[in-house]
Amino acid sequence: MESERVGEYLIRRLTELGIRHIFGIPGDYVLGFYDLLSRSADLEVINTSDEQGAGFAADAYARVKGLGAVCVTYGVGALKIANTTAQAYAEKSPVVVISGAPGIAEQQQRQLLHHQITDYGMQKRVFEEFTVAATVIDTPETAREEIDRVLAAALHFKRPVYIELPRDQVFALCPPQRKPPIKKEKSDPAALQEAIEEAVGLINAARQPVILAGVEIHRFGLQKELCQLARAKGIPAAATILAKSVIADTEKFYMGIYEGATGLEEVRSYVESSDCLLLLGAFLTDMDLGLFTANIDPSTSIYATSERISIRHHRFDSVLFHDFIKGLLKAAIVPRKLQGTPHPRAPKPFLHGSDKKITVASLFEQVNAFLDTTTMVVADIGDALFGANDLYLHHSTSFLSPAFYASLGFAVPGALGAQLASPKVRPLVLVGDGAFQMTGMEISTIARCGLNPIIIVLNNQGYSTERPMLDGPYNDVHPWHFSKIPSVIGTGIGFIVETEADLEQALLTARKNTDSFTIIDVKLDKHDRSPALTRLTKKLGEKVQSAPSGRTTSHGGNKQH
Repeated sequence: MESERVGEYLIRRLTELGIRHIFGIPGDYVLGFYDLLSRSADLEVINTSDEQGAGFAADAYARVKGLGAVCVTYGVGALKIANTTAQAYAEKSPVVVISGAPGIAEQQQRQLLHHQITDYGMQKRVFEEFTVAATVIDTPETAREEIDRVLAAALHFKRPVYIELPRDQVFALCPPQRKPPIKKEKSDPAALQEAIEEAVGLINAARQPVILAGVEIHRFGLQKELCQLARAKGIPAAATILAKSVIADTEKFYMGIYEGATGLEEVRSYVESSDCLLLLGAFLTDMDLGLFTANIDPSTSIYATSERISIRHHRFDSVLFHDFIKGLLKAAIVPRKLQGTPHPRAPKPFLHGSDKKITVASLFEQVNAFLDTTTMVVADIGDALFGANDLYLHHSTSFLSPAFYASLGFAVPGALGAQLASPKVRPLVLVGDGAFQMTGMEISTIARCGLNPIIIVLNNQGYSTERPMLDGPYNDVHPWHFSKIPSVIGTGIGFIVETEADLEQALLTARKNTDSFTIIDVKLDKHDRSPALTRLTKKLGEKVQSAPSGRTTSHGGNKQH
């Protein structure tokens, strides 16, 4: 292979892995690399309004497309995406973080340079805490190998990685590279066979086996295999809240979201009465397990993720996740007939709205009827997420939300990344008024890119998740006139919704407005909330009351600082 500049090689590898957009904000330590990016015919730079918006957009892009990238400058730029990178790590989203840096020659002079905090290695150490691989390209001799190593880790672990690119290395020539043969990781055949045989024995002997599908099924591209397994063997399946839309609601074997005692009773009862629960790709988090109100017996469970395969109390450390799932599909599992299982409720037809005041419940009822096969829901944290739990989704991979890490501000920049990753779908954004004020400026980036999401702002004048437990002025936000944002930006359509009829008109107009974004300001009572949030806050209240004296606990609330 001929010599190639370091920056050119990095761009080529990103495009070879399917990335077509890179999000970020230029700064002096990364301007040389941005110059190379601007000349690329295959990689488009999306210059966002803020670094945090770039990080969230890259995260959403990675969730939809399989790999995303964000590029920022040193210090002031990179540290602003520490939070978004941490979210990507927590929820297994493979984002490539590229940060410019002072040149190696500058660093060796030991001078204090702007954007520097302590020593020059500090930033890499920070990102090592929430990435699976990190590198500083400090010499062109090893640049290709280091870039390949880090990118391979992102794809293998489905988690973010960090590449620090000193500005004097961008145009340095890499020497010709002779790539060694790639060693593909394999399961131990004997251990795999033993694991499959033990799992099949449990499933065939069970009265009521059930699959609980987690987000890793999507991240590792195993949705097709999981659906084939459930259909062919007649095993009903539920999904965790983080994995909503890993299975389409239209599938006959699909029961809906399981989240312990905070979810729907019929789903909870069926899952917890299983005598053989197949936890496939699921994180056992407080949010996924209904604040740990789940009643799951590990002695009758099969637990398989990319990090661990265990059957009852037996562990199989040399068995790979995808081999185990594909092995189950081919195994001699006795087929069953699906009967008596709960199923997501199909939405009612889109009804003409009345002059009744809009409520959270009627809002989600109309949204449910509005969704179709071209819609992707992007939900922020709070009632935007909890109310969306019961939405009926017509196809898989049509719902995005940071349902475990729970960082406010994901949805608007998330819609930007999601629609660029999948232009044929139209994002419907559900976002609270507080979350919108954090990252809503990315609506200007959405406008500049000519995208057309429908943004519904749940405007209840504050952070509604915390109000039932601990109310006060700190839960209120300054009111914005969200419907007037199009006049500020110069494009888009805005609506104020106070009644059911207002929402009907806004949604119908938004469906026809495919040339620009639509923002719908839904005026809600500050104490109104969805049934799902009511169940959740009841459990949260119980945890607060049962906490040790002088301490309280709070999980999954709207604002977390």
